Order: sequence, then C-alpha cells, then structure tokens
Amino acid sequence: MERKKITIAITGLNNIDSPGPGMPVIRGIKESTDFDTRIVGLAYDHLEPGIYMKEWVDKTYMIPYPSKGKEALFERIKEINAKENIDLIIPNFDAELFSFIKLEKQINQLGIKTFLPTLEQFEERHKSSLPEYGKKYGVNVPKSEEAYSMNDLANVLRSYTYPVMVKGKYYDAYKAYSQEQAQAYFLKVSAKWGYPVIVQEFVEGTEVNVIALGDGNGQVISAVAMRKQYITDKGKAWGGVTIADDSMLELTHKIISQTKWRGGMELELIRTADNKLYILEINPRIPAWVYLAVGAGQNLPEALVKLAMGIDVKPYTSYEIGKMFIRYSWDMIVDIDMFSKLVTSGEL
Repeated sequence: MERKKITIAITGLNNIDSPGPGMPVIRGIKESTDFDTRIVGLAYDHLEPGIYMKEWVDKTYMIPYPSKGKEALFERIKEINAKENIDLIIPNFDAELFSFIKLEKQINQLGIKTFLPTLEQFEERHKSSLPEYGKKYGVNVPKSEEAYSMNDLANVLRSYTYPVMVKGKYYDAYKAYSQEQAQAYFLKVSAKWGYPVIVQEFVEGTEVNVIALGDGNGQVISAVAMRKQYITDKGKAWGGVTIADDSMLELTHKIISQTKWRGGMELELIRTADNKLYILEINPRIPAWVYLAVGAGQNLPEALVKLAMGIDVKPYTSYEIGKMFIRYSWDMIVDIDMFSKLVTSGEL
C-alpha cells in the first residue's frame, strides 16, 4: 500500500537536558507505515538541536515566542504555510498551547488540521486549578495554593508543613525545606514563568506517570504507564520503565471519559505507601518520554496524526511491560554557516 504524503509542522525541537517532546514525536511519526511525512520544524531558539538533525527535520522556520501574542504567531504560520502547504500542526509546549487553541479556527481555515484540547479542558487542569479539578472529577490531588507576591507566599506557607513544592505556572518544580528556600524558588520560578507561583503540599511516595491520547469523545486511544528510574536535578525523567498498573490506567480512563479530553496528555502521579494515587500535574500535551510508548507497542504520535486527519483509529489495548528508555547526550557537529543562515533568514 502506498504511503500517504503529508506535511506536518512540529514544535519542541529543544532536545536538551530538559527536552521538548518534538523529536520523539517526530520519531514516532516517521516510523509510521501509513504516512510518508515531510517534517517542518517550528523553533523558538536558534540553538534548538532538532533544527540541525536533518535526517529527522526537513526544514525549520523560526516562530515568535508566545509572549509576542497570537496575532504575530498567526502571521508567521500564514507565511510558512504559503511556502510549505502544511497539513497538520502539532504544538508540544504548555506555554504555546493557549495561543494555538485560540487560533485553532483560523489555522483550520488555512487548510491546516490540529488536534488540541478545548480552552475549557486546557484551563481547568492548570496547576493552580487542581484542587477544584480534584473535587469535580473525584480524584486525589495534593493541597495547593497560588502566590503572586512575597506576602502571598508568607501567608500561604503558614498553613503548610515542610517540605513543600514550589512550582512554576508552566514548568519547573522545587522542593523547599524552609521559608527561605521557598522564597528563593519563588523568585526563580516567577522570573522565568510569571505568576501565579504554585505552592503544593509535598506527598511522599513513588513517582509514576501515564501518557495518554483522548479522541475528544471520551475514548482513550492510547495509555501507557511508566515508573521513573532516573530523575535529573530539573525533575525530568532520564530513564523509565513501563509497568503493569491497572489502577493508573483506570484513573486515566476515568479522567478522559469525564473530560472528553482531546489530544495527548500526561498524568504525573505519586503512589503513596498506603497505595493511593495523587495527581500532581496534568500536562496538556504529549510528554518528552513518548518514544517509550512507541517502543512498548503504542505509536501515540501516529495515532494522533490519524485522529487529526479524520482517519479511523482503533484504541490500543495492551503494551509491553518492562520496556525501558534511557536518555543520552550526543554531540552534533554542524557548520556555523547553517546557524548564520537561520539567524539572518529565519529558516533553514
């Protein structure tokens, strides 16, 4: 059977020590036997390694940071689409999703497909909204509160025992053992991600995660459970193993069936000594460890492409247990001319 030719634009090419999901998403799509895919990278920084991985990314364009606003992003997408005739865009960063969701109709009118959560789905699972989310859907979440200033932080900390987690609006989480530490992390996180900063009760237990894909109608197309084997100082999984855990998958089905989640998601969970599962975060996109799911038998990126393109997808029902991923760094050698061309022209 001839593979369908398709052009997909993908963000998240920063394959660094805190990697974006773009490159593993591309790997999954490139392994598809149904699609012959041209990959157009959308980059925010000239040094995102994926830009220079020419065996994976066919062409890259610079796009404006989310802080520039959605109008600037849309104008750039129009320019790129005029050259590339894009079939589908897959954004992979939390911070850019708001703009892409707000622009979804306009992007679709250009003939470009998307497969994103609704604005309501995106907003209600924010870290700052998790307590309400827990009550609404009947799931365990740690106590958490927002802080917008040092005064707020001091007031919030009075009702917590140490350690506490200090978390950025989009990314970054730090464990603080004192008010002084919490203040230092508050300044660090707010400078990077803005407000609110979230103070969350620390829950002792084993860190486990689920990657999942919802079809937008309440059905789970893909779900794989993983236990982190090695965690970096930034809290990122640098190694993990697929596990058999019915309760984690049941929780995933419960959330997706109730919310009718559309697109990829990651549940960051803690399993306590008394076997309770707490949701620490719900990330509204495919996580960077997605290639583990592909390696375990569930090609989630390919399934997302099919859903976006209106192709029928049968839900995955199993995956291989005991499959591990281990990240490693790799020095690429590229010519400075490539970098210079990207800086001057905005494309490579």
